[in-house]
Amino acid sequence: MIKKFHVLYVGQIELDNVGLNGTPANERRYSDERLREAFFTARDVAQHMDALGYDVLWTAEHHFQREGYEVFPNLIQLGLWLATQTKRLKFGCGFNVLPMWHPIRLAEDYAMADIVTDGRVIMGVGRGYHTREVESFGAPLLDAHANRELFEEQLELLLKCFNEPQFHHKGKRYEAPPPVDYRGYKLTDITMVPRPKHLPVEIWMPIASGKTIDMMAKNGFKAMVTLNGEKILDDVIRAYHEACAKHGREKKLGEDVIWGAGVCLADSKQEAMRKIEPAHDERYKWFAPFGFVRYADEQGRTWGTPGAPAKTPTLADGVAQKAWFCGPPAEVIDGIKSIEAKYPGLEHFMIHWAEGMGPKEFKEQLTWFAKDVMPAFRR
Repeated sequence: MIKKFHVLYVGQIELDNVGLNGTPANERRYSDERLREAFFTARDVAQHMDALGYDVLWTAEHHFQREGYEVFPNLIQLGLWLATQTKRLKFGCGFNVLPMWHPIRLAEDYAMADIVTDGRVIMGVGRGYHTREVESFGAPLLDAHANRELFEEQLELLLKCFNEPQFHHKGKRYEAPPPVDYRGYKLTDITMVPRPKHLPVEIWMPIASGKTIDMMAKNGFKAMVTLNGEKILDDVIRAYHEACAKHGREKKLGEDVIWGAGVCLADSKQEAMRKIEPAHDERYKWFAPFGFVRYADEQGRTWGTPGAPAKTPTLADGVAQKAWFCGPPAEVIDGIKSIEAKYPGLEHFMIHWAEGMGPKEFKEQLTWFAKDVMPAFRR
């Protein structure tokens, strides 16, 4: 039963001239002053969510985005600051892109944030998907095998930092510590200082490929699935559930999964769709070229696979796929409950902030959702 409510804010500034026929994504350029706005938008939205009783604000790590869609380069720093501006809201890293970090530095930064916020920063990790970002940091992305190999070794080292009082790691990319002399003895192990206060560390990942799902289940990671069509959502939730069982982690179907969807409230479905359509279309102008259209055709094939559509989706597509819920509160409640009913372990629902919607309107939506939708679940 859904009882925790999250928001995903990927870090867009307030974009101008949005919509399918608005400014082309690659032509957007903003000043440093404009790009800084997102940090204070995050603060204002976090304070608003805190007062309304939401549980977690998730943000996304990205770099070099002069286009203004995703401008937060360090989620742990951001979450640490936002925790000082709020009382109880938690801040999720969705996600720290491991190939752009040294895993020990990431582990240390997270441990400090965990200690000083008393657990209000939530760890998340991912492999990355922007070539401009990952390859510019000297890590592989175009070579998918090399990217996965690097990620998996980094993850192994990260977990040693969290879970072992002292450790030695020797892999293809990293050796920590190297066998060097230190104060009259040869190093054989090191201890990360500080280690997190809350152990074991709760780690979330986006569900991607089957190999990723198996690795997540093996390590006890939790899963985020957002803006997937109903069929794709069901496929990945069931695959994650089966993988957890295979590794001896019995869960209820949907347990330890955050399900995210687009939401727009209005007095009618038609009005809500008119209101959100430009923001929806702005999102997919930017994201569809990265392959982020996880909808299924009539035969159950994911869009973009052989024989299935490969196009930028319309809002009508998203509503039909139950990736977006538009209309008055009662209809949105019914839509969310139609998914909830399939998964007895599902406790987390996340609102995906459509990138083209301005902060003022989004905060109004959060207020309405908290007043007229959330009470239908928190009983």
